[in-house]
Amino acid sequence: MKDFKDLRIWKQGIEIVKEIYRITATFPKSEQFGLTNQMRRASISIPSNVAEGHIKNQTNEFARYLTISLGSCAELETQLHIAKELEWLSIEQYRILVHLVKSEIKQISALKKRLTGS
Repeated sequence: MKDFKDLRIWKQGIEIVKEIYRITATFPKSEQFGLTNQMRRASISIPSNVAEGHIKNQTNEFARYLTISLGSCAELETQLHIAKELEWLSIEQYRILVHLVKSEIKQISALKKRLTGS
C-alpha cells in the first residue's frame, strides 16, 4: 500500500491548508480565535484524517476516517461562505477556494466508494 503522502487527496488537502492559512492571515485580528481558528482547524482535519485512516491499514477504518474528512470539507465550505458574507473574502477568492474544496470532496467520495463498494 502507498504511503499516505503519495495519495492525491492528501496532497490536495495540504494545498487547501496552505491556502486557508494564507487567506485567513488577512482576516481581522479580532477573529484570531473565532472564524480564523475554525477554518484553520477544519482545513487541517482534511489531510490529517486521510493520513490517520490510511495508516490504520484497514479498509473499514480508512473509509471511516475519509467520512470524517468529508465532514471537515463541508464544515470548511460553510465557513468560506460565512467569510464571503462578512466580506472578508472576495467573490473570486471564494470561488477558487470552494472549487478546491469541492474537488477534494469528489476525490475523497470516489475513493471511499471504491473502498466500500457503495
